[in-house]
Amino acid sequence: MSATPRQSNRPRGRDAIVCFGEALVDLLAMPPATPGAPRQFVEYAGGAPANVAVAAARLGGRACFVGMLGQDMFGDMLLAQLRGAGVDTGYLRRTDAAKTALAFVSLDADGERSFSFYRPPSADLLFRETDFDDRCFERAAVFHVCSNSLTEPRIANTTLAGMARARNAGALVSMDLNLRPSLWPAEVDPQAQAWRALFEADLVKLSRQELEFLAPGSGGESGVVERLLRQRTRCVIVTDGAAPIRWFTRKRNGSAATFPVAAIDTTAAGDAFVGAVLHQLVSRNVRAATFGEFVDYHPAFEDTLRFAAAAGALATTRNGAFAAMPDAGEIDRLLQAAA
Repeated sequence: MSATPRQSNRPRGRDAIVCFGEALVDLLAMPPATPGAPRQFVEYAGGAPANVAVAAARLGGRACFVGMLGQDMFGDMLLAQLRGAGVDTGYLRRTDAAKTALAFVSLDADGERSFSFYRPPSADLLFRETDFDDRCFERAAVFHVCSNSLTEPRIANTTLAGMARARNAGALVSMDLNLRPSLWPAEVDPQAQAWRALFEADLVKLSRQELEFLAPGSGGESGVVERLLRQRTRCVIVTDGAAPIRWFTRKRNGSAATFPVAAIDTTAAGDAFVGAVLHQLVSRNVRAATFGEFVDYHPAFEDTLRFAAAAGALATTRNGAFAAMPDAGEIDRLLQAAA
């Protein structure tokens, strides 16, 4: 294994959004050019935590991606695209012990996607706690993860260790469950491992389907929210496609409207939303110590969700994941048009 050469543009100070986990290549199925012609696949850079890093960087934030890529052409492509998007890759690792993960993606008429993953084995699953660089935690305002780095015991332990180290360093810990059941061994119920990580997060983002998945054994959907808010979590956000976003804190709850758009590919909508939320928090100087007060009392929290909803909507209007992330100007124009 080898470290990627250090970059000179690494974030300084505690203002970085550090995203840990998988980067992979989405191979998007395109319809045949003519009847009877073979189906073609177009490669796009993706992977949920990598998408979040790109979303934040595209908005002008300082974003770092921490993970492991294979020493292969797909790893080369992902590294180039992360750097091209302005993401700091100085804490990324590479290995020749496994290949970069792939996901074959198909879309229905409404842009809803289905995945066929080629993982494991893959390089991202080989990252270990000793691969973390202490300096990424020193610079982290936020440390973000999802459940795709919980699917095997050793990478799960690495993820939980990273969350603990980030918290001890003073970072806000964020988790988007982003559950992909097909990535888990058939004999494993993801719930136990998912709850271990969710309990370590200050900010939790769930889809409606994920909330329903967690509900059995937790007293229903309201029981899931209550269970999280009794732990470290200070805010739970639940998205549901084009339906209103629901949010819950220890002091209040509410909903936020989404934006009607002509969706063609929903692959990275949730990641665009999360990246925009985290960018807004850091831009507003909200840190771990002030996060609870911000979500419980500050009216700007609802503005943050509206901004993020616009980002998520715009990401569905183009194909790909990295390629779909909007910039601040696009979001501002959508907000102004909807005002």
